[in-house]
Amino acid sequence: MIGTIISLASGALGGNLAGSLLKNSSMGTLWNSVAGIAGGGLGGAVLGMINPELGAAAADTGLDITSILSSVGSGGVGGGAVMAIIGMIKKAMAK
Repeated sequence: MIGTIISLASGALGGNLAGSLLKNSSMGTLWNSVAGIAGGGLGGAVLGMINPELGAAAADTGLDITSILSSVGSGGVGGGAVMAIIGMIKKAMAK
């Protein structure tokens, strides 16, 4: 449960970081955070599918360094990726 919360929070940060780096795809702080949270959840799930050991560490209730880093990494990358994809789709639909 803690790993999931860390992934979601990291996803929100990743979404906002991606929004600040990709100004053309940014949707504002709120929607960057929402897309990032969704991406953080997806990133944690995908990590569990790709590498079950890291996925189990992230889903574990313990707070060892492996679980924290895997949750932060998967959430941040997933949040940034989903925000960038949604931002690009939104930009393409506006044309």
